[in-house]
Amino acid sequence: MIAEIRAKARELLADKRISCFIGYEEGTRGKARPAFIYDAAEADRLIWDERCTHNLAVYLHQFKRPTGREASPPRVGVLVKPCDSRSLNVLLHEEQIDRAMVHIVGVTCEGLRENGQLLERCQRCEERTPLLYDTQIGEKPAEVGRKDYADVVELEHMSPAERLAFWTQAFDRCIRCYACRQACPVCYCPECVAEQLAPTWMNIAIDLPQKRFFHVMRAYHLAGRCSGCNACEEACPMDIPLSLLHRKIAKEVEALFGYVSGQDAETPPPLATFQKEEKLPL
Repeated sequence: MIAEIRAKARELLADKRISCFIGYEEGTRGKARPAFIYDAAEADRLIWDERCTHNLAVYLHQFKRPTGREASPPRVGVLVKPCDSRSLNVLLHEEQIDRAMVHIVGVTCEGLRENGQLLERCQRCEERTPLLYDTQIGEKPAEVGRKDYADVVELEHMSPAERLAFWTQAFDRCIRCYACRQACPVCYCPECVAEQLAPTWMNIAIDLPQKRFFHVMRAYHLAGRCSGCNACEEACPMDIPLSLLHRKIAKEVEALFGYVSGQDAETPPPLATFQKEEKLPL
């Protein structure tokens, strides 16, 4: 698969069909990191293995704005895993990406591992083939994950006081670095409500009430939009279980509306639309 990825990136760049290819390369301390390839001769830097956890869809925001008033945005290639393709569907529906300007190279995925263990999110992932792609690389694995909300159900079984204590302890560790926000591909507001001066919904203090408000506000902002890529939690330096919070809301959205985010680019998220004939139950 690595050879195929390199060959496709080299072809796209050499033919001038894209100006940049976003993939993965060897990082420091045995880690993989995002790679931005602008020259076909550099395509051999690209890798693909179980260390490639980053959701590269987040970097597409850097290429969507033209440099001049009449200029078109540059065409870019991007490598996506199945879970990443759900993020792309959300961005396409919200018109944050021009589909014609992105060549999507989708890779099939057997799940990512850390220290030899399959990541929890990969154990729950039912997608092993990208939902959206221009070029697909790899064969669909025979085994897939099994979606469950066991961790959320365990949280729901706590008493209100226990849940409050759990989240109070978690949010109190927050240092307001906003790494979660920056790593999230669907958290793209030019000005975050957490930093707005007018109106001032919250201040930038690192006191518990402000930290708690930020994370709950962000979780509701992502309701029906979060693809479960776990980029926020992986970026968090304080090990806050952000994916648990987002999965709780995803579970509620699925139960209420039968909706799973990112399955396609056409179905509108239930919390971002309404129908005139809708009525509240009596």
